[in-house]
Amino acid sequence: MEKLQNFIDGNYCAPVEGQYMDNFEPATGKVYCQIPNSTAKDVELAVIAAEKAYPIWSGMSIDERSKIMVKLSEGIEARMDEFVKAESRDNGKPLSLAAHVDIPRAVSNFHFFATAILHYASESHNMEGVGVNYTLRKPLGIVGCISPWNLPLYLFSWKIAPALAAGNCVIAKPSEVTPYTAYLLGKVAQEAGMPAGVLNILHGQGGAAGDAIVKHPKIKAISFTGGTQTGEYIARTAAPMFKKLSLELGGKNPNIIFADCDFKDMLSTTLRSSFANQGQICLCGSRIFVERSIYDKFKEEFVSRVADTVVAHPDDPKAKLGAVVSKPHMEKVLSYVELAKEEGGTVLTGGERVIMDAPYEEGYYLRPTVIEGLKFDCRTNQEEIFGPVVTITPFDTEEEVLMMANSTQYGLSATLWTSDLKRAHRMADKIDAGIVWINAWLVRDLRTPFGGVKASGVGREGGWEALRFFTEPKNVFVKY
Repeated sequence: MEKLQNFIDGNYCAPVEGQYMDNFEPATGKVYCQIPNSTAKDVELAVIAAEKAYPIWSGMSIDERSKIMVKLSEGIEARMDEFVKAESRDNGKPLSLAAHVDIPRAVSNFHFFATAILHYASESHNMEGVGVNYTLRKPLGIVGCISPWNLPLYLFSWKIAPALAAGNCVIAKPSEVTPYTAYLLGKVAQEAGMPAGVLNILHGQGGAAGDAIVKHPKIKAISFTGGTQTGEYIARTAAPMFKKLSLELGGKNPNIIFADCDFKDMLSTTLRSSFANQGQICLCGSRIFVERSIYDKFKEEFVSRVADTVVAHPDDPKAKLGAVVSKPHMEKVLSYVELAKEEGGTVLTGGERVIMDAPYEEGYYLRPTVIEGLKFDCRTNQEEIFGPVVTITPFDTEEEVLMMANSTQYGLSATLWTSDLKRAHRMADKIDAGIVWINAWLVRDLRTPFGGVKASGVGREGGWEALRFFTEPKNVFVKY
């Protein structure tokens, strides 16, 4: 059985203590490789390598850094089939999704920041008759990037790319549930000519390797995407050490549908925004609010379309949904379906495990689920499920749906469907969310800030916001 290795100081190496963990393939429920169970000792090796590499990398011209990062993006693209198959196998998502979203977005992330640094300009402030101030943006040094399992390489690169572009050295930990494409990235970094020690990739559990990254005094910033409870722990741990923090956490996103929407466009997009990636995207609209005059029409057509959705193994070209990421996660999602029933909800379709034919009979497949009849403030409508489960609720007025939409502790994204331009702007202004899509979902411009409010996180990723996070401003004054 293949044993993955850490990537430290430009080379692959076994974990210091020689401990490994099983990595399960969601489609079959079986172990298909082993990954390092890294500890603080491995983190220390990575820090030593990064310290050695930092003067080299930060001292390079912007053009030199840009060229290496462009090569890195081209290296992923050249291995597209290998990365797509690895991502699908590791995560359980359909091959088509990995091929059209995950890996192309990772390529774009590296290419965007590779070229963005060529156009990044500092500010100057003239003081008439006195002098001039100008601002330098200096890299932080060594930074830690910890990414989740739902969009493994996509979100891994979303953090690593701006950190590297800004001149930092990176110690990165992918999710232990989906390590394979991060493992492959080390090979691409070698081929791209990235100096040894600039990018270090460690595998292991959050409570061991991840915790050691957060606590290491020489790691100056932490960029983390994951659960709100873990984010709270990281903030509590890192804040007294005066580390910079970017935390992209949970979501319980509302999808608000008014009667004057483009019904056909709304329906097809709502199917995606509800169940893309098996509902395992932090931006999925898991709470669907529908204006009462079209509620029955929406329910009939939406439930019919959901019931016809093909759940299949990731290699099946007809698959719209694949397997969820792990057995514990599958059990968690199913437990919320049972909770919804206890809270008075009615399951209109789905809510059960799907058993495939061999060799996929032990895979983690769930039928997409639609539930109605729940109060807006019940646990099912307040807590993040992160699976193929949505609730539908009718509303009568703007004020009512705003109250329900804003009732959770989260505030990551929202989707709004209406043909009324004034209403669209009015609602977007009042919804508690870092991102609002009007008559669309998951349209991403890499130049725009990404992040949430309330318990959905701290800070923003993407575009200039990411480059600002991974640099420290320095004001310089020159007297006339």
